[in-house]
Amino acid sequence: MLSKLQAKTGRPPFFNRTSILIFSTSFLFCAVLTIKSQAADSAPVFYETSVRKIVEAKCVSCHNAKMQKAGLDLSTAQGILKGSESGRIVQAGDPEASLLFQMIEAEEMPPDEKDHLNKDQLAELRSWIAGGAKFREAVSAAPAVTQHDIIPLLYLRCVACHGGRRQEAGLDLRTKESLLKGGKSGPAVVPGKPEASLIIQRIQSGEMPPRRKLVSVSVKPMEANELELLSRWISLNLPEQTENTNDETGASDTLVTDKDRDFWSFQPPAKVSPPQVKQSDRVRNPIDAFILQKLEAHGLGLSPAAGKRTLIRRLYFDLTGLPPTPEEISQFVNDTDPRAYEKLVDRLLASPRYGERWARHWLDVAGYADSEGAQNEDRLRPHMYRYRDYVIRSFNQDKPYSRFLLEQIAGDELVDYQSKEITQETYDCLVATGFLRTAPDRTFANITNFVPDRLEVISDEMDILGSAVMGLTLKCARCHSHKFDPIPQRDYYRLTAIFKEAYDEHDWLKSQGPRTLPHVMSEERSQYENHEKQLTAQVAQLKQELSDLTTKTLKVQREKKIQTLPDLERDQILTAFSNETSQHTAEQTKLLKKHEKLINIPTEELKKLDPQFQQKSDALQDQIKTLEAKRMPEPRIRALWSRGSPSPTYILKRGNYLTPGRPVLPGVPAVLVTSNQPLDVTTPDQNG
Repeated sequence: MLSKLQAKTGRPPFFNRTSILIFSTSFLFCAVLTIKSQAADSAPVFYETSVRKIVEAKCVSCHNAKMQKAGLDLSTAQGILKGSESGRIVQAGDPEASLLFQMIEAEEMPPDEKDHLNKDQLAELRSWIAGGAKFREAVSAAPAVTQHDIIPLLYLRCVACHGGRRQEAGLDLRTKESLLKGGKSGPAVVPGKPEASLIIQRIQSGEMPPRRKLVSVSVKPMEANELELLSRWISLNLPEQTENTNDETGASDTLVTDKDRDFWSFQPPAKVSPPQVKQSDRVRNPIDAFILQKLEAHGLGLSPAAGKRTLIRRLYFDLTGLPPTPEEISQFVNDTDPRAYEKLVDRLLASPRYGERWARHWLDVAGYADSEGAQNEDRLRPHMYRYRDYVIRSFNQDKPYSRFLLEQIAGDELVDYQSKEITQETYDCLVATGFLRTAPDRTFANITNFVPDRLEVISDEMDILGSAVMGLTLKCARCHSHKFDPIPQRDYYRLTAIFKEAYDEHDWLKSQGPRTLPHVMSEERSQYENHEKQLTAQVAQLKQELSDLTTKTLKVQREKKIQTLPDLERDQILTAFSNETSQHTAEQTKLLKKHEKLINIPTEELKKLDPQFQQKSDALQDQIKTLEAKRMPEPRIRALWSRGSPSPTYILKRGNYLTPGRPVLPGVPAVLVTSNQPLDVTTPDQNG
């Protein structure tokens, strides 16, 4: 039953004025708290508020202005915005897409476990990035687009037809200056006016690059984001970045320290005196002393001296890879000369089998193969055997290791191979550069000859060079600074820049025909040319005989067919055959066309009409085929040689050819030298 108040008002008893006042006050108080809470949540989070102290405590010791590990400086706002060798590290509003947050959340950075961020610190970092990665003070950054963003793009998309070797329409797109100069149609760019710039107009219309030429020059069209980047650069009046890098100035290296260089494997060999040992009578050479020192430290000694039969077998297998014959064993065992062992060693070292046996080890290190090792076709390398023979010859000649390496890395610069006479030294130096041509190479076809394919070849060659000559795994540094060895990503690209006159991904030679040289020994060239000259003469003689025979038979069979025509037409056609074509009357020309099939008898039909002709013709053709089969392939050398001015080298962020970073100059890994001075490059003779 309702109360009186409820009956009067129609409302429950608690819904009186006092209750309403209390309820309203409570509601307003909660609303104020909620608004304050929302305001607090939406307040901007600045880097300086809390994130800076985390970064300074955990990261700046390795990523500061002086020591920029991975090319990253976290000590300033400018450095954070600039990013690292892998590109931008902070994507405002998206922590999961930010490299900085990814690495820290995955506990890959900082590398020391004790420095890992706790949950609260990680939440602070996430909140800052999610809130827009804001700084309390305005940050002055470099121009959003510079020539270092555009020049690599033009090399990738345009320079195949508008560069150093080809300048279609007189247009060179390799530099800002050449863009302003333009070609036959005028300047390619109008600063500040992308819509008026010919290069933008041609690309937007689809006229450039020409679609029909894309595969033949192994180029892809410019992407929409790339075109937008080019337009922005033009609209900003073609800004340039002129900041010098440590590469150019020779300033102190911040990526490789003296402590890195102190590691034992980076020290030059030093002469060490052999240790004193107890069993000095067993020491025949310094190596024995070092071995004995370790053995004696454990209370051990050398095994008993081997007998003569054991010695000769060891020597033969070790030096030639083959066992000695019974006669050779008997001769050595019965040789009483005290120098018998030395004489045997000298004889085996002088054997051609020695080079064949020991060259295998270097060929394995160099990645030698007789086929390209790429694609299902796996094409043969018809000229690669010359490098194999060069290595064998070098071992048999006891060539000094320094010279052996020099010839393989820079053989084309050691000799004048454009000389009329090709000597053994010239030949060897060119063949030796095959060391830099052993990596799998699928760029023999247009469809597998795009820039990424070329970069794979360069990467594999750098890997072979690093492991074979330096004992370093360089390939990791293609995408990022090495995680274990002191090899920054910068040093990988500086090393590739040394070889860029020969291996330029924007000025490429296909792997087989074009990237070979004809400069074989003069004697071999003469033999080839004489052989081909004789064959050509013999084939020409047989072809002439076949032509004469065919002409004679055709004339006979034609006359037989003409005799079947009406008299008037027959006489007109015979008269026409007796005159030059220019003297034919209109009627004769009409008749010749009318009876074309009757007059021009195919060879196969002649064979059916005249069995004797068929027999003689087939015999002559068989002789021609036999002679043609005797032709030799042109002797050429699979080599690597300098081809002139290379394109600039840029660090590729994460190894991606679509994301070039800053440019670098040629240089060797910094850990192998004592300073960061640029290489003193002497321009070689341009033989190529």
